[in-house]
Amino acid sequence: MKLDILVLAAHPDDAELGCGGTIARHVALGYKVGVVDFTRGELGTRGTPQTRDREAAEAAVILGLSARENLALRDGFFGHSESEVLKVIEAIRHYRPDVVLANAIHDRHPDHGKGAGLAYEAAFLSGLPKIETKRAGTAQQPWRPGRLYHYIQSRFIKPHFVVDVSDCCDTKMNAIKAYKTQFFDPDSTEPETYISKPTFLSFLQSRAEEFGHSIGTKYGEGFTTTQMLGIDDLFSVR
Repeated sequence: MKLDILVLAAHPDDAELGCGGTIARHVALGYKVGVVDFTRGELGTRGTPQTRDREAAEAAVILGLSARENLALRDGFFGHSESEVLKVIEAIRHYRPDVVLANAIHDRHPDHGKGAGLAYEAAFLSGLPKIETKRAGTAQQPWRPGRLYHYIQSRFIKPHFVVDVSDCCDTKMNAIKAYKTQFFDPDSTEPETYISKPTFLSFLQSRAEEFGHSIGTKYGEGFTTTQMLGIDDLFSVR
């Protein structure tokens, strides 16, 4: 399956939290978008790997994803081993995206920064013909995405650009709320966490408003990049 955009995420719900609006906007524009989660979030205080699987599948439907899969790397302990990098390379070569969106380069959760580094390494190495990979017994061809951008998560990072998600913010929030075990539920008997506090969803809304305000729209999502951005003309920039 050829995707236009592939989102790489350390945990189920990272994609929704960091770039759910951008995903929904591009799906609405007719692009094919998929998500590859690195881990099943098995170390999360609330929920189980099984509930996270079901919640991720529900969120995928809400966002209109063309594909979603989980590499089942070890939550909290994945790194940059050869086998882990090869798993991500296999996914990139399978979906052949033009754009990759990856975790924040540094954040409150150390897996996010590790996920950013793993995505960067795999996206580059995926283009090297001498690295041989197979999926379902079939040899894969090299593929290097044209662009790699990092979404912004818990900690504030000044974005290099902001995507207008004003028309898709409700879809993003609905996808986030699909993770019922993870976020605020007044009836839950599980321990309170950083993201399960009722103020966390308000924070997400405020962050979207802040980024939107910076470009003159209602809601926005920010991204960073290590690549120089080019424009076709001075009138195409908002």
